[in-house]
Amino acid sequence: MLKIVVVGGGAGGLELVSKLSKKLGKKGLAQITLVDRNRTHLWKPLLHEVAAGVIDKNSDGVDYRMHAARFGYSFQLGTMNSVDAEKKTIHLDALYDDSGELLLDERSISYDYLVLAVGSVSNDFGTPGVAQHSFFLDSLPQAERFHKALLNQLIRINSQESDADNLKIAIVGGGATGTELAAQLHHVANLAKHYGMPEMSASRLQVSIIEAGDRILPALPERIAVSARSALTKLGIEVLERTRISSAQKGAFITSEDKPIEADLLVWAAGVKAPDFIQELNVFETNRAQQILVNSHLQSTTCETIFVLGDCCGFMQENGKWVPPRAQSAHQMASTVAANITSIVRGGTMKDYKYVDYGSLVHLSKYSTVGSLMGSLASSSMFIEGRLAKFVYISLYNMHQFAVHGWFKAILVLLSRKVSNIVGPKLKLH
Repeated sequence: MLKIVVVGGGAGGLELVSKLSKKLGKKGLAQITLVDRNRTHLWKPLLHEVAAGVIDKNSDGVDYRMHAARFGYSFQLGTMNSVDAEKKTIHLDALYDDSGELLLDERSISYDYLVLAVGSVSNDFGTPGVAQHSFFLDSLPQAERFHKALLNQLIRINSQESDADNLKIAIVGGGATGTELAAQLHHVANLAKHYGMPEMSASRLQVSIIEAGDRILPALPERIAVSARSALTKLGIEVLERTRISSAQKGAFITSEDKPIEADLLVWAAGVKAPDFIQELNVFETNRAQQILVNSHLQSTTCETIFVLGDCCGFMQENGKWVPPRAQSAHQMASTVAANITSIVRGGTMKDYKYVDYGSLVHLSKYSTVGSLMGSLASSSMFIEGRLAKFVYISLYNMHQFAVHGWFKAILVLLSRKVSNIVGPKLKLH
């Protein structure tokens, strides 16, 4: 039986195994295996909400083993460390528990077709001190780590008698993650007073967004950036544009002008790149962002039996621009790879991948949602904000749920989330 191995259970990877299981796995045409270093999947655009504490991974996450049992594929917990393209084999690191006890030895998994969907990580551009002193929001464990630190700081500030003692948070990166996190933190600071911290409020929170470029949200239309900046400024969030960070140290980012921006919590959300280990594999051609170069069918340029999708995929469009690392890109790539692998199995013809920009949205907690619709589908995008923009933003998440669970299960999951939002706590304290 044909062996298909997918490494990475993010938005694209999980949607892919769901599609392949329906088309091939359940029909006995292929054996499908998903490999991921984590036990739980969470839609990456929600990680900043986990970090802020407004959603819970237990209600919004997907357990890989449970999902695999339902869809009929295999799940392997582990971290890939090498690929042997000639022998069609990947190798996984040994697996240890929290106390350092060995659970599984190093393993090898053979494949006929391999799909790499390992996502991206924050790019600190080698800035001194950033890796040691900053929080990143690339994965669920990192988001949970920040959330614990945030709760500790909220408790500390609440215990201070003087209103002059404020919680300072500095966020480098004025993209979607940085701006959305800033707004959520403002909301959380106000929520804290209702959960055993009566002295805490947004008035005791100082959040700074630090952007090296001319404006925040540089990848989005200027009108969206202007609207988002206005909303953030009204909340009292400091937006520092054209400000470069040269280093980080405990308790402060240092600008290129040698000016310290002091903070209790430092967050780095500036730029992304494919994980470093991709280049260390010495198998693929990569671009400056370390993404794996692919052909029109999303196959690696160095090996036709390896497909690539999502943030780690380097696909140059006809206009000379790289496909941006967004959830909608991963969703579209997953559909193309699923169709192409299915065509190979059934002796059909593969199709070319074409990225379609459906627009961009930025959700600033309960305060504002702004964005553009249609993208390249029209000669000019349609600016939206308010309730319509929020509805479209929520719809994107719902579409992911449908792709992962199927319609019936997804509706139940979304209803459960709705009930949980009504009866459950608004702020997660664990």
